[in-house]
Order: sequence, then structure tokens, then C-alpha cells
Amino acid sequence: MTEKIFDTIKNEFKISLNRKNHPYKLATLGTVGLDHMARLRTIVVRDISKDLTVTFYTDKRSKKVTHIQENNKVSLLFYDPEKSIQLKIEGIASLIKNPDILQEHWAKVSERSKKDYITSKAPGTEITGTETIEYINESHHFCMIAIEPKKIEYLKLNTDKHLRIRYSLSHQNWKGIFLVP
Repeated sequence: MTEKIFDTIKNEFKISLNRKNHPYKLATLGTVGLDHMARLRTIVVRDISKDLTVTFYTDKRSKKVTHIQENNKVSLLFYDPEKSIQLKIEGIASLIKNPDILQEHWAKVSERSKKDYITSKAPGTEITGTETIEYINESHHFCMIAIEPKKIEYLKLNTDKHLRIRYSLSHQNWKGIFLVP
């Protein structure tokens, strides 16, 4: 049964890449920096590979990049409210540094969305109002982060009884075990 559910998880991730409003298009990313404080934020999932590596875009000046450089162990949380399914991924994050890959993805970013990566000040910098945001045109701060999963936890919430399974990656194979919900 764990293999069948794991196949369903992989299929839902695949479907999410082509459906704008799929619940797995967005995830909550959890990081912990040197201050040992958990930080959570929503990210837009840009790709999920066959090996379930999750990729997203960000501004390379963002705090999440700093936290990942300090501690690359991260978590992602997905939730499908219609199916009452929660997926938690624990993995290792890395910055994609290959300039060809970065340029290929940068070219796919819409002109409207490119503004998110060309502000003169870093994300999270205090400003007096949105009208004071300045944009630079000669360069950008586009960055890609890949998360290689090590554990995936599946939780199906039911009124009768919940179902919880932890999948762990070992020697290139995923092994599922049932957990008390």
C-alpha cells in the first residue's frame, strides 16, 4: 500500500507542474539560520524532477538564501485542502550556480515577474511605501534553489482515522513505513 500511495504522490507532483491552481504549486519553506529561529515563507514551485528534487526561484539577496548557506537542511510543507492531504519534505537545499541553467530559466520569467529580481534594495528592506521601490535594469538578482528530498511524510486526514506514512530515501530507493498519526 505504501508504494501505491507514493506513486500517487509522484503523479500529483507531476500534474501540479502544469496546473496553475494545483495546491502543490505553492509550498511553505522552512529554514533555520545561525540564530536557531525557524523561518517560514511561501514559495512557488517551478519544477519537481523525476527524483523529486524541488526547484524554486528567489532573489539571491533574500534571507532564505542566507539561511540555506548557513544551514542547508530545510523542510517543505504542501497541503491539498480538497483531499485533506499534507506532504512534508525534509531535504538538502543548494543554490544552482550553473550560468547556462540560470540564463535558460531567467529567459522564461515573464517581464512582469522579472521586477521581483531587479529591485535596488534587497527583499525585506524597510521602505516608506511601495512607490519608493527602485528598479535597476543593468543586472538582476535571480537565483534558483534545488531541494533534494531525503524524507517525505504523507498525512491523510479522515474523519474515521488518519493515515500517516514516512518515506525515507536509502541507496536511491524510497522505503515507506506507517506511523501513528
